[in-house]
Formats: sequence, C-alpha cells, structure tokens
Amino acid sequence: MTHEELEEGKTLALDFTKLKKVAACGEDIVPAVAQDAETGEVLIVGYANALALETTLKEKMATFWSTSRNELWIKGKTSGDFLALVEARVNCEQNSLLYLVKPQGKGACHTKDAEGKTRTGCYYRRITDSGELEFV
Repeated sequence: MTHEELEEGKTLALDFTKLKKVAACGEDIVPAVAQDAETGEVLIVGYANALALETTLKEKMATFWSTSRNELWIKGKTSGDFLALVEARVNCEQNSLLYLVKPQGKGACHTKDAEGKTRTGCYYRRITDSGELEFV
C-alpha cells in the first residue's frame, strides 16, 4: 500500500505493529494526545518523553518525541501549524498525557483535503459497518 493510499484511501489498513516499533525506539515514552481546548476535537496522538514534556511546558507548544525519527518534534516547527498549549494534564495512572491546545496555523494534520487545505486534525475518516473508510 502506498503512502497516499494509506492516508487518502478507503481501505482500512491499521498498523497493529506500531507499539512494537515505538518500544524499539529506545526511549522511555508515554502516549500524548493533543485536543482542541475549544472544540474538543482530538487532533493528534503522539508520544512524549521527559524532554518533550519539559519543552511543552517551557515553550507552551505541544511537543512530542518522534518515534520514527527518534528526535524531539515541536509540532508546527516546520509547517507553521503550531499547537499552543492551554493546559497539560496527566491520567490517573500517570502513563499518558493530554495537551489541551489552541491550533495556531491552518490545521494539525500533515495531510491536506481534496482542495489542498491542511486538515484540522488527523481523525478525518470514520470506519463504516462494512469496514471501509469514509471521509467525515
């Protein structure tokens, strides 16, 4: 499956090996969810290590640890689509983070819609009862 088919197609092709790849990155990390503080829309799910959390709190911008590149990733540094931190929260077991954010650019996803506009978040398709994907 091509990258375009994965991101724009209607075939469900979940990467059930993702957590194995995350574990292999060699970093101590937790899931970190960025949610629009105003609308409640879940924008992106990433991972954070201690440096990413420290950077998030210091810079007031959602920051993650890129498990594929094995480096700090300040969301929007390249695209301009920053996620300004409103508040950071931790779950009861202290094994995941929630970043409540205000999007500062055109969107949060690296993909674009049919008109070439950056999508607001990464959750732009729903799974139908038949197991296919459809755009929302």
